[in-house]
Amino acid sequence: MEQTWRWFGPDDAVQLPHIRQTGATGIVTALHHIPYGVVWSVEEIEKRKAEITADPSLGLRWSVVESLPIHEKIKIGEGDLSTLFDNYRQSLRNLARCGVTTVCYNFMPVVDWTRTELAHPLPGGGTALRFNAHEYAAFDCFILRRPGAEAEQSPEVMARAKEWYDRSSEADRGKLLATIMAGLPGAYDRYDIPGLRAMLDRYECIDATALRENLARFLREVIPVAEELGIRMCIHPDDPPRPLMGLPRIVSNEEDFAFILGSVDSPANGITLCSGSLGAGPFNDVPAIARRFASRIWFAHLRNVAKEPDGSFMEADHLGGDTDMVAVVTALLEEQKRRKETGEERWRIPMRPDHGHELLDDVGKPTHPGYPAIGRLKGLAELRGVMTAISTLRGLPL
Repeated sequence: MEQTWRWFGPDDAVQLPHIRQTGATGIVTALHHIPYGVVWSVEEIEKRKAEITADPSLGLRWSVVESLPIHEKIKIGEGDLSTLFDNYRQSLRNLARCGVTTVCYNFMPVVDWTRTELAHPLPGGGTALRFNAHEYAAFDCFILRRPGAEAEQSPEVMARAKEWYDRSSEADRGKLLATIMAGLPGAYDRYDIPGLRAMLDRYECIDATALRENLARFLREVIPVAEELGIRMCIHPDDPPRPLMGLPRIVSNEEDFAFILGSVDSPANGITLCSGSLGAGPFNDVPAIARRFASRIWFAHLRNVAKEPDGSFMEADHLGGDTDMVAVVTALLEEQKRRKETGEERWRIPMRPDHGHELLDDVGKPTHPGYPAIGRLKGLAELRGVMTAISTLRGLPL
């Protein structure tokens, strides 16, 4: 597999020479400074490419776009969307013109990946991302005060949520809001409580069926153009794979993937296999999902989580946690072999280590939450060892 690394651009604390030291050669990035719905121009795309290749000795290339974001109006199905669809298609044309042809995106309403702790302490002084069910419930029920939220929680979680809220300060509550907003990429606006309530009101009539149809409409609008251009679109799973704040989430399990891929049956309509996002779902068999949809996996995020009975989970070591990472990697390498043997030119699957622990000298550095250098380096090294061992034992191409 092509070993890649997420880079947030020139302001990222993890710079391109550091990435090369990890052994990764593919860069996963986006034009985070361009607002949602605005065309990515050839000039801006080429500028980012030039930044990545400025030092030829590094041997880096822009491998995957993550993400080309979808405007919230498309998710809601709100108003005349023709300009937004036109702009998205034009961005795809411009990316293809510049030779960047793997595009990751998501269809999560309002918020992206969601955690309640960004620096949960680990033995020895490291930190990890964590989702605490009771803190989320405290936010939803007592800070956001969403009608009906309490009915969605178990009595045990509600009791802990009330205890947390009663002893929390205004600073604690503000920190929890900022933490929940931290998954939004790049420099985009975060919501305050009134703004978040207003956004949720816009989704009042959008249930899972309606959101699915809006996704299917998006796919019908863009996938034919992507196929013409040779672009591989790969949708990212919901993180966590469960409804949040009353919002439906529709990219959470095997059934959802079957619906998405069946909505527009095209090689351009693929998935990002995120073992961590899917792994947070108690009923998801991640290796089985990888095997079933292997022929349409165009990108992989490899990380692991440890789940708890109340719905809480924490980012685990890449080879720890609940998901059998060896089985996942084996499925991907077997798919690569099939592609290579059938003559596919782009047979390698780009992969990246995801959401590393904050370790050693990275503790306290201004890296993006979940994206420190050393924790991801550790994960990539472990995954590289698994890949090499499986390749050697089973004769599968790397």
